[in-house]
Amino acid sequence: MHDLDRTIRERRSVRGFLPKPVPRSVLEEVLTLAQHAPSNCNVQPWRVYIVSGDTLDKLRAALTEAVTAGTSSLMLTPIDEFLGGYREKQVACAVELYGKMGIARDDRAGRLKASLRNFEFFDAPQVAYVCMAKSFGIGVALDVGMYVQTLMLAMQSRGIGSCAQAALRAFPEIVGEHLGIPDDEQILCGLSFGYEDPAVPANQTRQPRDPIASNVFFRGDAG
Repeated sequence: MHDLDRTIRERRSVRGFLPKPVPRSVLEEVLTLAQHAPSNCNVQPWRVYIVSGDTLDKLRAALTEAVTAGTSSLMLTPIDEFLGGYREKQVACAVELYGKMGIARDDRAGRLKASLRNFEFFDAPQVAYVCMAKSFGIGVALDVGMYVQTLMLAMQSRGIGSCAQAALRAFPEIVGEHLGIPDDEQILCGLSFGYEDPAVPANQTRQPRDPIASNVFFRGDAG
């Protein structure tokens, strides 16, 4: 296991996995650690559905079939639209990723194929769907986000790669049917995870971080 600073710096989105699953004992270890994430009034609102094996294969097939067929799916909470400087960062992120994958800007087929990889779970042997009750709002969503970060860091410290995917909020009706997610819960994200395949070009992607002055503003004596 790494020290905390190194774990935080080395964690990144992995988009290509080996077929080797994470052993159940290790998985339960990281899940137990993630359970210590903070939440308002300690309600621990996250609900996590972990899928693997034949069930994952069937879900992967159903999702890729729906995407390929052009089936529309209304997300309960759509993916945010980025504007201005945020849009510039989004584009830069895509340029870096697609560049490593060898996909040109005008390669529409290549970009569609890359998008489909989300629903193939990047060949991950295990996927976690993270949910919360539909009755909750942004405050509890923040709690669940802290849980997801804690879980990813616990995985990273044990050599387990992961990729949090907002795209997996799509087709909740298909996911719910395969995983038995109750009707009163909503999907916040999916988390593909496993052991990284270093031969996958997308895994060579490295995204920069801004200096803290871009995001943090000191006031008063702290300044």
